[in-house]
Amino acid sequence: MKTLIPLIFLLTLVTACASGPGKAELDAEVRRLCAIDGGVRVYETVMLPAERFDKYRQIHVPQKQSAKQSDEYYYEWKVTYLKSGNPDDGIPDLARSQFLLYRIEDNKLLGESVTYIRRGGNLPGPWHPSSFSCPSNANITDLKKQVFIAADWGKNHEPSR
Repeated sequence: MKTLIPLIFLLTLVTACASGPGKAELDAEVRRLCAIDGGVRVYETVMLPAERFDKYRQIHVPQKQSAKQSDEYYYEWKVTYLKSGNPDDGIPDLARSQFLLYRIEDNKLLGESVTYIRRGGNLPGPWHPSSFSCPSNANITDLKKQVFIAADWGKNHEPSR
């Protein structure tokens, strides 16, 4: 019985290692893909009055399926799995996350952001799976900050630091 437990642990470890690329290989792939098309791209900046922004210099933009007729902008979020896995069971996955920001009036794409994410790849257990993503500043908030600019921010507000 004493040798059975280490044998089961060793078998689990060997199976996890033999089942496909591990964390290190997928992290290298995340970096490679990130260098190709990761980050924020702005196709058009939009000047808005400062009162359209909240105290955090953010503008509310709904996801497409939640947009109302009175909204001027919406975003779409697309996730594409490049390698399927089961991170909770130690099998890593690799995904491409893309935010697309549109103006409703003419359906023009104002900007997009792309992030690559690896989740899982460590031994399964009661803890959350590890993850790695690149770049760190390409979510919907970062995209909105670069697309929407307050035209008169300096008049009524202190500049952000």
